[in-house]
Amino acid sequence: MPARVSTRSTRTSAAVSHKASSATLNSRASAASRVSSSNIDIPEEAPDNQLRTQICAIFRDAQKTTATHRKLVVNLRKIHEACCYEPARPNKTTTTEFHESDFNNEFSRCVLRVMPVKKSEGAGEKIIRFVGLFLRHANDKDNELLGEEDVDASTMPETPSTRLTTQVMEAILPLLTAKDKFVRYRATQLISHVINSLDAIDDDLFQKLRHGLLKRIRDKEAMVRSQAVLGLGRLAGNQVEGMVNSDDSDDDAETGLLEKLLDVLQNDPSADVRRSLLVNLPILPNTLPYLLERARDQDPGTRRAVYSRLLPALGDFRHLSLSMREKLLRWGLRDRDDNVRKAAGRLFRERWIEDCAGINQPEDGENPAAPAPPSMDGLLELLERIDIVNSGVENGVALEAMKGFWEGRPDYRDAVAFDDSFWETLSAESVFIARSFNHFCRTEGNGKYESLVEEKLPEVTKLAFFLERYLNVLIEAIRRVNRRDNVDEDEEEDTVEQEFIVEQLLHIILTLDYSDEVGRRKMFALLRQSLSIPELPDEVTKLTIEVLRDICAPDTAGEKEFCSVVLEAVADVHDTIVDESVVGDGEESFHSARSEVSGDSTPTKSGKHGADDSLSEEEAREKAIKEIMINMKCLHIVQCMLSNVEGTLQQNDHLVSMLNNLVVPAVRSHEAPVRERGLVCLGLCSLLDRPLAEENLTLFMHFFSKGHSALQITALQILTDILNVHGAQLLSANPALVKVYIRALRSGSKNPEVQGAATVAVCKLLLGRVVTDHDTSAELLKTLIVAYFDPSTAGNQSVRQALNYFLPVFCFSRAENQELMGAVAIDALHSLYNVREGLDDDDVDVDDEMASLGTIGACLIDWTDPRKCYTPGIPMDADKKNVNGDVHLDLARDILDKLSSNFSKEEKKVIAPLLGKLYVSPASSEDKIRSLYEDVSAAVEENLLSDATSRNSLYKIHVSLGKIVNQLGEQDKMSRRSVSRAVSLALDDKTITEDATVIPEPQIKEEPEDVAEDDVDNSGTIRQSEGDSLVDDLLTDNEA
Repeated sequence: MPARVSTRSTRTSAAVSHKASSATLNSRASAASRVSSSNIDIPEEAPDNQLRTQICAIFRDAQKTTATHRKLVVNLRKIHEACCYEPARPNKTTTTEFHESDFNNEFSRCVLRVMPVKKSEGAGEKIIRFVGLFLRHANDKDNELLGEEDVDASTMPETPSTRLTTQVMEAILPLLTAKDKFVRYRATQLISHVINSLDAIDDDLFQKLRHGLLKRIRDKEAMVRSQAVLGLGRLAGNQVEGMVNSDDSDDDAETGLLEKLLDVLQNDPSADVRRSLLVNLPILPNTLPYLLERARDQDPGTRRAVYSRLLPALGDFRHLSLSMREKLLRWGLRDRDDNVRKAAGRLFRERWIEDCAGINQPEDGENPAAPAPPSMDGLLELLERIDIVNSGVENGVALEAMKGFWEGRPDYRDAVAFDDSFWETLSAESVFIARSFNHFCRTEGNGKYESLVEEKLPEVTKLAFFLERYLNVLIEAIRRVNRRDNVDEDEEEDTVEQEFIVEQLLHIILTLDYSDEVGRRKMFALLRQSLSIPELPDEVTKLTIEVLRDICAPDTAGEKEFCSVVLEAVADVHDTIVDESVVGDGEESFHSARSEVSGDSTPTKSGKHGADDSLSEEEAREKAIKEIMINMKCLHIVQCMLSNVEGTLQQNDHLVSMLNNLVVPAVRSHEAPVRERGLVCLGLCSLLDRPLAEENLTLFMHFFSKGHSALQITALQILTDILNVHGAQLLSANPALVKVYIRALRSGSKNPEVQGAATVAVCKLLLGRVVTDHDTSAELLKTLIVAYFDPSTAGNQSVRQALNYFLPVFCFSRAENQELMGAVAIDALHSLYNVREGLDDDDVDVDDEMASLGTIGACLIDWTDPRKCYTPGIPMDADKKNVNGDVHLDLARDILDKLSSNFSKEEKKVIAPLLGKLYVSPASSEDKIRSLYEDVSAAVEENLLSDATSRNSLYKIHVSLGKIVNQLGEQDKMSRRSVSRAVSLALDDKTITEDATVIPEPQIKEEPEDVAEDDVDNSGTIRQSEGDSLVDDLLTDNEA
C-alpha cells in the first residue's frame, strides 16, 4: 500500500501555522495532489521516526480490543494537538519537531495498512471503528477550541481535524476502484463509517464521497454494496434536511440519489444490502412505502428488521394509514418464519399499546423504559386503531394479535375486569377484549388459565340476559334501517357494530359449560326464539345454530332434537312470506317463492294468479323479491344445520322431510340464487346418505357443465366432498366424473378460479389416497404436472402455490406415490415439450414464459429420488445410502424405450441427459439391475445416441450399473466358495487315524475366471452341470 512518509511535504515548519485561525489550504492541496499522483503499489519506506513509533503503537493496541479505544483516542489526540497547536506552557519540555502534515501522513499511512485486510479478520473492523471514533473526537475538541470565533453557521470552519479527515478520505477514494475486492470493501467500509461518525463534512469532499459511493452500489461483491449503501443512506438523510436551502440542481441530484437507493432496496439480490438500506434510509413520505414493502421481502431477516427496527424507529404507529396498519399486522403475525411472528407480536404488545397509552418511547441508544401500568383505555384505542370491526371477524388478524398480547402481558391479564357496568355498556372494542381473553384462557396453557376466566366472566344465565338485550338492539336497528329509503352512514355503521357485538357474545357463549340446567334452559329458549327472526344476519344465524348444537346432547337423540328445533324456526321464518290473501301449506308457500310470481313468468296456481291481479306491478315485484329473500334465509338456516349434523339421513325423519319439502324444490327453482343455495344443501344431504349421492352425481356434473364459474366451483367442491366421504368406488362407477376434473384442470386462462379450485380438489383426492385406480391416478397426476409448469398458469398463484406444496409432499410421503410419479414423468415431459414447441411457434421469449426442459427434468428426477422418500422407522434426516432404487431403474427403462422410439432428435436430447442424474442403488432388485444393464450395454454398443452430452449420460449410468453387476458377481462367487469349503471341512473331519482324528488344512481350488456362457443362468449366478457333485470336486482338490 502507498506509504505517506515518502511523500511528506517539504514545507518549512514556519509554513504550517500552529494556530487554527491562521491555517492555510496548502496542506490539503498538496495532499490531494500526492494522492492523485500516487500509485496503488507501496513506495519505498522513509526512515522511522519517533512520531511513527507513537502512532503505530496506538494503532497496534487498537486492533486488539475495542475496550481501550476511548483511552487510545485520548492519547492519540494529545499527539495530534502537540503537532498542530502551540504548547500552552512553552517552558515544559515537549516534542515540537513534528508538524500537522507529519501527523496527517503517519495517520494516513496506518489507515492505508488496513485496506488489504480480509473481511473475516476482526482487526480490520476494530481499526476502522477506532479511526471513526478518533476523527469524531478530534472534531469535537477542535470545535471546542474554536469557540465562538466563527459565528457564521453556513460555512464550515477549517480545523486540523477537518484537514486530517480530508487527507484520509482523499487517500482512500482511489482505492474504491481497486481490483482487490477486500481493498474495495475496506475502503468503502471506512468511508461509510466516517460519514456516519461525523456531524459535518466539507462540501467538496461530500460530493467526492457521494460520487465514489454511488459507483459502488453496482459492485459485483455484495459486501462492498452493503457498505456503500450504509454511507449513502446517511448522505441522503443529511441532504434531505438541507433541501430547503439548496438549488434546483441539488434537488435533482438528491432525487436521483434516493431513486437509485430505492431501486437497490427493491432489486438488489443480496439480503444484507436490502437490510442495510432498510435501517439506514431516511424515513420520508416518499420512501416510507418502499420501506414498509420489505415486510414481504423473501429474506426472513429483512422482514424481521421491519418489525424490530424500522417500525419502532418510525415512532407513533397512528401516523400510518388504517389499511397499512392492518396489512403490517397481518403480514407479520402470519409470516412463515417464527422470528418474524415474534417480532410482530412484540411490536403490537409493547410499542403500539404504549403509543395508545400515552407513554413516551425511548430514543435510539437509550435504555428501554419500564412498561407502563395497564391502561384499559389505551387497549380500547389500540383495537379501534386496527379497525376491530373488520379485523376481528373470522379469519381476521385481530384474534391472533390479542392472543399474543394476553400471552406477553400478564399485567393486563390480571388487571382486566368484566363487571356488570362493562357488560351493560359494550362497544365493539370492549366486547372483543372479553372474547379474545376468553379464547386465550380456554385454548392456551393446557387449562392453566381456566380458573382465571371462570373467575372473571359472568355465569350462563347472566350472559343470556346480556345477549337478549343486545339482540333486541340489533334487530331494532336492522328494522329501522330497512324501513328507510335513505340511510345515514352513521346509522349503517352503528348497525354493523351492533352485529359485531352480538357475534362476539355468541363466540363467548359457544365455549361455556352448560352443566347449569337453569342457564342452559334460558340460553336454549333465547336462541330458539332469535332463530325465528327473519332479519337475523347470516353470521349471527350461523353462530346461533352452532351454540344450539353445542347445547343439545351429542348423541343421536340430541341430534334429532337439534334438527327439530332448527326446522321449527325455519317454518316460522317461512310463514312470514304467506300473504293474508293466500292460503296454503308450507310447501305451496315455498313454491310461491319461485320465479312464477315474477312479472315475466307464468304463474302456475290460479288462486295465486287471482291474488296477484289486485297488486300493482311494482308491488308484485317487491313481494317476489321478499319471497326470494325469505327462502334464501330458510335455505341458509338449513345449510348451517346440515353443517353440524353427522348422523344418517334416512334415520332422521326431520331431515327427510326437509329434503323433500325444501331442498328439492329449491334445486328445481328458476331463481338462480335459490337454486344455487339449494344445490349446496343437496350436496350436504348427499354426504349423509350414499344412495342420495349416487343418484345426484349426474345432477352435480350437469351443474358443473352448464353453470357459471362460481357454480362450477361449488359443484367441484361438492363432488370432492362426496368422494372423500363415500370412497372412490363412485369415481370408478362414473367414468365421466374423471373427465370433469380433467376439464377443470385444463380450463386455464378461461376460468382461473375454477382451475385453482380443481387443483386443490385433485390434490386432496390424490394425497388422501381416495383415488386408488392406477390409470385414473396417473392421468390426474400427469395433468397436475403439466399445469404446474405450463406458462398459462404463471399468473394463477392459487394453482402454483397448491402444486408447489403438493408435488414434493405427495412424492416423498410414500414409495407408491413415487412409483406413480415415475410412471408418468416421461409422458408429462413429452407433453411439456409440445407446449414449449408451441411457444416457439408464437415467437415468444420462451425462457421468460416457461422453465427450461432441463430444469423440469431435474425436478422430476428429484421428486422420484428414493433417498428422499419417507421410510417408516427411519428418521427423515438420516443418511439413506442403501435404499431400494427400483423407481429410478423403471424410469431409466422408460427413458431408454423413448430413446428407441420415433421421438424427434431434439426431444431425445432433452430426455437423454436424465440418465446421468438417476440414482442407481445396490439395494435395488437384482433382476432389474441386470436387465437394465443389458439394455444399457446394448444401447452403448449400438451407438443409440449421437450428441456428446447424451452419450456421456448413457456412459455414466452404464458404469454405475456395471460396478453393481460386478459386485453381484463377486458375491455369487464368494457364496459358492463358502458352500464348497463348508462341505470339504465336513468330509475331511471323517478321516480318522489309529490315534486321533486328523483334520488336514483344506485346499480350495480357485474357480476359473472365464466361465462358459452356458454355465451362467439369467440371474448371473454360476450353475453346475447335472453330472457334477460336491464329492467329485473335493476329490479333485485332494488329488491336486
